[in-house]
Amino acid sequence: MELQVTNSPFNQEQAELLNRLLPTLSELQRLWLSGYLTALHGGAATVPVGTGIQQAGGAAVSAQPVPVKAITKEVTVLFGSQTGNSNGLAKKLAKLLQERGFSVQLTSMGDFKPNTLKKIENLFIVVSTHGDGEPPDSAIPFYEFLHSKRAPQLEGTRYSVLALGDTSYEFFCQTGKDFDKRLAELGAKAIVPRVDCDVDFEEPASAWMSQVVTALTDSAAQEVGPPQTGAAIGSAPSLAVSDAEPAYSRSRPFQAEVLENLNLNGRGSERETRHLEISLEGSNLRYEPGDSLGVYPQNHPQLVDELIEAAGWKADEIVTLGKTGETAPLREALLRQYEITVLTKPLVTQIAELSGNTGLKELIEPEQAEKLKAYLQDRDLLDLIRDFGLKGISAAELTGLLRKIPPRLYSIASSQKAVPDEVHITVRAVRYEANGRNRYGVCSVQLAERLAPGDSLPVFIQHNPNFKLPENPETPIIMIGPGTGVAPFRAFLSEREETGATGKTWLFYGDQRFSTDFLYQVEWQRWLKEGVLTRMDVAFSRDSEQKVYVQHRMLEKSRELYAWLQDGAAVYICGDEKKMAHDVHAALTAILEREGGLSPEEASEYLTRMQQQKRYQRDVY
Repeated sequence: MELQVTNSPFNQEQAELLNRLLPTLSELQRLWLSGYLTALHGGAATVPVGTGIQQAGGAAVSAQPVPVKAITKEVTVLFGSQTGNSNGLAKKLAKLLQERGFSVQLTSMGDFKPNTLKKIENLFIVVSTHGDGEPPDSAIPFYEFLHSKRAPQLEGTRYSVLALGDTSYEFFCQTGKDFDKRLAELGAKAIVPRVDCDVDFEEPASAWMSQVVTALTDSAAQEVGPPQTGAAIGSAPSLAVSDAEPAYSRSRPFQAEVLENLNLNGRGSERETRHLEISLEGSNLRYEPGDSLGVYPQNHPQLVDELIEAAGWKADEIVTLGKTGETAPLREALLRQYEITVLTKPLVTQIAELSGNTGLKELIEPEQAEKLKAYLQDRDLLDLIRDFGLKGISAAELTGLLRKIPPRLYSIASSQKAVPDEVHITVRAVRYEANGRNRYGVCSVQLAERLAPGDSLPVFIQHNPNFKLPENPETPIIMIGPGTGVAPFRAFLSEREETGATGKTWLFYGDQRFSTDFLYQVEWQRWLKEGVLTRMDVAFSRDSEQKVYVQHRMLEKSRELYAWLQDGAAVYICGDEKKMAHDVHAALTAILEREGGLSPEEASEYLTRMQQQKRYQRDVY
């Protein structure tokens, strides 16, 4: 109903202003305004008649004024993070809420005490999905508790979930979905719907935080009045970088000069592994051993040119870049802005709808799920256009469906204490043949073939609090890193050399051949001689008839390794998640059973306790 001078206590100007404002307000903004006005007069807050606010089950709230239960200003933010993204977003949410007067407990799921869960009224979860739909290492204990019979009923809890994932994986955001479903099963009420984020997560994460802050502020205002920060009603919180944070970040990468780009493999090797030394001078970027360097890559020019030709586009055609409104020539946009080397189910579905292609529509039918999954493996946008004859779709239409090219993360191989204005990374060039075409890693081959000293790269630091040296410099450490997985352990030892740490160090390293693939061999030998590295065991799989890997060397040294564990050693694993990390975990379990006389269940509990004590950390991919 429109306000008139005749049916309200407002004059003409006020009525016109309100009639323009009210239709633009969300339900939560109307609720906040109702609470605000009520609080001015000390009355009980009610839901205004006709707002149409929906309950969690979807039923509309009664049209009669209903008292609204005010939300406490105490908030718990839990995060489960493997590489640090969830941790960073959780910190931003906590800061936004604190600025609006909320008392926030920010905790890693690995440090959270489950027996306090029932006392929490406002719970916000930020969690990534790892591997094949699995929780991050730090989230596993809480995830298992929540899905066990010991989990309490949570009828008094309001919650929301921000899920991070990658649509190129089958179980996209599965961990976040699992948390959302389980909390609802336990009786908790979603105050804001779950948001699932792809690799380009900044915008949806920002929108989710805006909803969370607004929902909590609206409800709390009914008890304590409006926020004291001077924020406008319903205004979205800013996620801009604060003065205390670095000027350069994931959303604002630093253009860093390449100082060195060396091939670490010897002549005759089947592999090419690049050691890059990159200048951070003038960036004010800081990192610690265990952190990663984010690199924004460019697509291969040949692939871009072939794609433009196959689609019948013009390289100099101007296209709009996402929601920014900025424009660029098509070839430049495909080189720098869009991901074109990975096909995902959502993308193929959108292209099928856009093109109307019969064959593509058949491929996305539910009964063709396995066929689609097989097709997506090792195929790219060029394959899709060629295989289904998609010539004729406009460049503007198709680029409007593509996601931004995601950054690649590389474990840092240096200590900033040793090289203050530099960062080093170790990158293996990925090349292989599949479906009749040569394929290659977007970033790794760019670094190997198209980047020389003097060139620049857009980079940022990805902090990883889940892969850090022990606080006590006397704690022994066991490092397991075959291939490029050895990179962070070069940083670990360099840091320990600079700080004079006295704890024992043991490195397990593996690759194909001793003569051509022993990465950083001279440095390990120097550290062994000087005592920075206490001992080292190597496994070169192609130097013997029977392939030998790092887990075999661990089992050979099981008695000594168990003694180190009993002495409080921390274990670090870096490298391939799908096979190596599982094999190493199985080897550790077998050592605990063999040398410690533990049952399989007891060995598993032993490793879980080590994770909780931050004595078992993994940086796997």
